[in-house]
Amino acid sequence: MTPWLIAAGAAPLPILFGGRLAAVLAGARWTREHPRAALALWQAAALAGGLGVVGAGLVAAVAPLAAAFPHSLHTLARHLLTGRGLAGMSAAHIAVFVCSVALVPWLVANTVTARLKAAAEQRRQRLLLDVLADHSEEHDAYVLPVTRPVAYCVPGTAARVVLSRGTLDLLDHGQLQAVLAHERAHLRGRHDLLLLPFIALARAFPWLPAARRAREAVPVLLELLADDQARRAHGSLELAHAIVRLSAVREPVPGVMELAGRAAAERVERLLSGVRPRSRWVSPAVYLVGCALLSGPVAILVAPLLCP
Repeated sequence: MTPWLIAAGAAPLPILFGGRLAAVLAGARWTREHPRAALALWQAAALAGGLGVVGAGLVAAVAPLAAAFPHSLHTLARHLLTGRGLAGMSAAHIAVFVCSVALVPWLVANTVTARLKAAAEQRRQRLLLDVLADHSEEHDAYVLPVTRPVAYCVPGTAARVVLSRGTLDLLDHGQLQAVLAHERAHLRGRHDLLLLPFIALARAFPWLPAARRAREAVPVLLELLADDQARRAHGSLELAHAIVRLSAVREPVPGVMELAGRAAAERVERLLSGVRPRSRWVSPAVYLVGCALLSGPVAILVAPLLCP
């Protein structure tokens, strides 16, 4: 029975500490040096929080039916199949069960809605580009005939990098190549899909501070990841100058990932100061923390099976 007790105690930890972890993670300086590890920790925290809420709720709801979670869940299934319904569960247990079960389709529905909205906006952008922009073979990008400098990408199945005539006039060759590398890094990494769960989480729980912090922090991390790929290919100075020039005349473009659109000043400072991790042990430690966060909710399902 010891593994079961450990699992039951560990499962709510992501729920109890999720808000505090989000606050600390959102303000941590090390994330700029290790954006990939920071993104993985945000993903682990979000998944652990969701699994923890559902798992802990199910365990509490079916607890009167048996001593261990799988057995109590099997008992509930037998009751439902034999027409006994929710016999053995009080009104409070039934309420917890309904809320826990309903949470899964609620999260799925918000994820699907967010994906459909993003896909619709991407289709709209592509239709506009087909009408308004010319494809540049030289840059393998779509060029808008406007003087305002813009640079962004439209992700999806027919992904496109978009520039304007103003961007081509403003940036020199090296800066332009850095911009193109940055946008293509977004497309190759499907950063729009990495962001999607956090958009859905913020839609599902707009009152939850942790969800809001994740929604704000993750896009910046994705920009840092794209910056890193671009600077390795074309140099930090070229990319920093491009961000500064484009940020000075930026207007937001909805539904796309724009080069100068997120934490431009912080990113320029990072590029100019050099991206040198202070310790090679930070990333492994962060991945271990992510695994620890997930271990509680996962253990709630596995540990009872190990009980004698």
